[in-house]
Amino acid sequence: MAKTNPGRFFEDYAVGDVLAHAVPRTVSGGERALYHALYPARHALYSSDEFARACGLPASPLDDLAAFHVVFGKTVPDVSLNAVANLGYGEGRWRVPVYPGDTLRSVSEVIGVKQNSNGKTGVVWVRTRGMNQRDEVVMDYVRWVMVRKRDTDAAAPDPVVPELAKAVEPASLAIPQGLDFTGYDFALAGEPHRWGDYAIGEQIDHVDGVTVEEAEHMMATRLWQNTAKVHFDVGARPDGTRLIYGGHVISMARALSFNGLANAQMVAGLNAGAHANPCLSGDTIHAWSEVLDKAPTAAPGVGAIRLRLVATKGHAPFDLRGEDGKYRSHVLLDLDYWALMPL
Repeated sequence: MAKTNPGRFFEDYAVGDVLAHAVPRTVSGGERALYHALYPARHALYSSDEFARACGLPASPLDDLAAFHVVFGKTVPDVSLNAVANLGYGEGRWRVPVYPGDTLRSVSEVIGVKQNSNGKTGVVWVRTRGMNQRDEVVMDYVRWVMVRKRDTDAAAPDPVVPELAKAVEPASLAIPQGLDFTGYDFALAGEPHRWGDYAIGEQIDHVDGVTVEEAEHMMATRLWQNTAKVHFDVGARPDGTRLIYGGHVISMARALSFNGLANAQMVAGLNAGAHANPCLSGDTIHAWSEVLDKAPTAAPGVGAIRLRLVATKGHAPFDLRGEDGKYRSHVLLDLDYWALMPL
């Protein structure tokens, strides 16, 4: 009996399957330090215990996207080990902050399958929940991934494509217990711009760029225990390149967005996301944002702002799609999310 795990292929998934992922992970300040070393992350709430306490939290949480990477990484051996590409995200909510000392684990349910017309691959939709040691759901989200078939002659399953909400309703966003921005220190946060200063439709060029190197990408995928072959093995892609983990692009773009959105402190909801084109070593990532919506919350001094975050290869602000409606070749990421910001 084979002892090794070749990973699941498209025909190994069926709607209703529940996948309990190995291995639980206890996070510490080490994850925060490495996250801030890999990305130019400077949001004050995740950098300072004292700043976080002044905002009503017991301490500085782990960056929301660092928690996402840990939860996501657990799913890779069961969901995307044989992936061609991770395609998109939706219906994501960060529900409980993650603090050093918390232990995270992940569980996914298959909610959709559809074979592609080439008969060589198919798309699998999963809903993943990340839970802490108290069985609290710290976050949940849907993602869909293109997976290779083991046997191209295997019968195609009946297609099931889940209907997903176009956006998370702002009223359903989870506000961390105790969060209070009424005494928010804008000087320490780095910018004076508050919720009321942003207008729907406003676009922000985040100006700065970061060139992605193989070394940092390999460190990131190992840190998040992302074992997808396309990130490690040059033989896994026809062109012999290693694909940069999409989450690496997300975190880089979010960190770059500090310049112009320093007070968009907490990521609370993930409405939609697409990895439009592959990112490879040597590419220079830039980012721009567009304000899509705004909503009040019940927390004192806290507003919700809906943002489109676009990462591009090279500096190309506000140039998203061509006349044919398709993403421009320089667009790497199109992410739609809710953030929490002081009023």
